[in-house]
Amino acid sequence: MIRRIFPHPLLSGVLLLSWLLLVNDFSLGHWLLGGFLGLTIPLLCRNLLLAAPRIQRPGLLLRFIGLVLYDIVVANLQVAKLVLGPKANLQPGFVEIPLELTDDLAISILASVITLTPGTCSADLSADRRTLLVHGIDVPDPQALVADIKARYEAPLKEVFACSAS
Repeated sequence: MIRRIFPHPLLSGVLLLSWLLLVNDFSLGHWLLGGFLGLTIPLLCRNLLLAAPRIQRPGLLLRFIGLVLYDIVVANLQVAKLVLGPKANLQPGFVEIPLELTDDLAISILASVITLTPGTCSADLSADRRTLLVHGIDVPDPQALVADIKARYEAPLKEVFACSAS
């Protein structure tokens, strides 16, 4: 019964809090409106939203987030160096990353992390969800990029979400 009213309770709370912060008014009327939005939006979108993931190792998830933030900073510096350096040295290219992840949310997070990291961009996911096409601004060794993405991002995501390889 509760799940029918609150299909995504965390999302409902985030929507309420977001509304209150957006309007910067904590009056009763805005609490009621925020609560209404927090209830109705998840209800209207319940068929579009992914099921809540089972996070097996939350500590590893926090470490993964830290790693991604660190990689974003380092990649920004590397891309700045590439852009400001001689352009003849750049070797852009597309690389296919074979995926072991099977969970839709985990694949989405992987593609997002790759795109968030400057110098790389997720371009396409194969129809069978087994290969991710990634563009890199400088890819002198495609196999090194594949190995790096699999070791730094895919392996921790497999552990965090308890994804099995198929």
